[in-house]
Amino acid sequence: MKNGKKWLLLLAAGALLLASCNSNRGDASGGKPSNKSTIVVAAPADVRSMDPHDTNDQPSSRVWKQVYSSLMYQGPDLAISKGLVQDYRVVSDTEYEFDLIPNVKFHNGEVLKASDVKFTFERMLEKKAPGAFLIGALDRIEVTGDYSFKMILKYPFGPFLTHLAHTATAIVNEKAVRAAGDNYNRNPVGTGPFKFVEWRSGDSITLERFDDYFGEKAKSEKVIFRVITENPQRAIALETGEVDVGYDIDPADFFNLATMPEIQTFQSKGLSTCYMGFNTQKAPFDNVKVRQAINYAVNTQQAINVIWQGAASVPRSPIAASVQFAREDLPGYSQDINKAKQLLAEAGFPNGFKTTMWTNDNPIRMRYAEIFQEQLRQAGIDASIEVLEWSAYLDRTSAGEHDMFILGWTAVTGDADYGMYSLFHSSQFGDAGNRTFYKNPTIDRLLDLGRTTPDPDARRAAYYEAQEIIMDEAPWVFVYVQDNLNVTRRWAHGFDPHAAGHHELVNFYNE
Repeated sequence: MKNGKKWLLLLAAGALLLASCNSNRGDASGGKPSNKSTIVVAAPADVRSMDPHDTNDQPSSRVWKQVYSSLMYQGPDLAISKGLVQDYRVVSDTEYEFDLIPNVKFHNGEVLKASDVKFTFERMLEKKAPGAFLIGALDRIEVTGDYSFKMILKYPFGPFLTHLAHTATAIVNEKAVRAAGDNYNRNPVGTGPFKFVEWRSGDSITLERFDDYFGEKAKSEKVIFRVITENPQRAIALETGEVDVGYDIDPADFFNLATMPEIQTFQSKGLSTCYMGFNTQKAPFDNVKVRQAINYAVNTQQAINVIWQGAASVPRSPIAASVQFAREDLPGYSQDINKAKQLLAEAGFPNGFKTTMWTNDNPIRMRYAEIFQEQLRQAGIDASIEVLEWSAYLDRTSAGEHDMFILGWTAVTGDADYGMYSLFHSSQFGDAGNRTFYKNPTIDRLLDLGRTTPDPDARRAAYYEAQEIIMDEAPWVFVYVQDNLNVTRRWAHGFDPHAAGHHELVNFYNE
C-alpha cells in the first residue's frame, strides 16, 4: 500500500512538473502531438561539453551525432561507409588518400576544406583529447588540395577507418574554434543535420534544422534534448506524451510501457558493459587477491534478476559478446562468500576493511551500489556509498580520487580495440578511460599487437589472451552487459536505434 501511494504521488508530481515545462505536447491517449515540427528527447544525463575534444562520454556523443559529421559514417548496424568523403584510397597499410565532398557547409557558412580536417586532428592530439586514442596511429596529415589530403600512419592499424566514424573524430571548423577560444564548448559549429541553438545546463539542449546540410535534410525543424535523470520521470514523460522518445529506460518502466498501445518499445543487443572499477594504485586494491575477493563476494546474477528482468546478462569477458573478438568461454565469477573471505585473509585482511563506493546520480547504478554494499558486508567489507553529480564524477575518477566506482563503457566501433585499449592500456590513465589505473606490461603488449597487426587471426589471439588475464587480475567487478532499451510514442516515426547508443534523429519525425 505504501509503495502504491508513493508511486501515485511521484506520478502526480512528475506530471505537473512536465506539464509546466512543456505544455504544448501531445495527449496521453495516443492522439497526435500539437507541435509536429519539434522532437523532444528524454535524455538520462546532461552533456558534458559540445567540444568533441573535451570529453568522450555517451550523453555528449548523442548530441554531437546531430551537430557534427565525420569523415566516415557508421550506421545503426555498425556498417562503415563514406561520410564527409566522396572517395578514399588505401595506398598501403600506413597511407590513406581522401577526397572530401566539395562545398559542404559548416553551420557558420564556411565551406569544409582539407585544412579543417588537418586542424581537427592536430588539435585533437595537441589537446590530448580523451578520444585521441582513436587516432593514436596517426603520424601526420598532408593537405594536397582544397578538398584532398593524405593520412600517414606510424604503423598499420586495422580499425583506422572505423575510428574515423566515431563521434569524437567529428570535424570542426578552424575559424569557429579560433574565434570562440575557450568558449567553443558552448558555441559548437559542425556540418551535421542540426545546428546548435541553446544549452541550459542541467535542463535542455536545443538544436534546429540546418537547411544547407550536405545530406538528406532533417525531417523535423527542431530537436530538444531534455535532461530527465530520474527513471520514473522519463517513463512518465513518455506516458503523458511530453516527450517523443526516451533513451535508456529503466527495465521495470520499459516493460510496463510496452503494455500501452500508444507506446512503441525497442529492445536490442548493445555494446555496453557496466563495471565496478577499483583504483588499483591504491591499497588495498593494489592486491589482486582483494580484487578477486570482491568479485566472489558480490552476486551479479542476483542483481541482474532484481534490476534488469532479463534485459542484461553476466559478463564472461571485459567486452560484450556482440563486440568483435569477444571471448565467451571464460568462467567469470559467481558468488562464493567463503572463497572471498579466504582470499581476504590471504591478502592480510582477515577481518575485512572499510572503503568507499562511488557512483554518479544514475538510478540503476545507485541500486547496484546498495545491493553490492549489503553483499560486501557479508564478506566483512564495510563500503560506504557516495553519489556524485555526473561531471564531477568523471573529473574526480579521472584524477584517481576514488576507491571503487561504478561506470560503463560502450565499445562504440564494435571492435575489441575500442572496447579494451582505452580501459586497460597503461598509457590511457584517467579521462582517456583507464580510471582503474591498471597497469600490466603483458596487457600493454597484447593490446598494442591487437591494434597494429592487420592479421585478423593474430588480433583475435591477442585479444583472447588479454581478456583471460584481465578477468583473472580483476581490475573490475564485471557487473553486467545490458540490452539497449529505448521507447517512442507511436506518433513518432523513423527511429532506428544505433547499436552504440548514438541514435540519429535526421529521419525521426512526428505525424
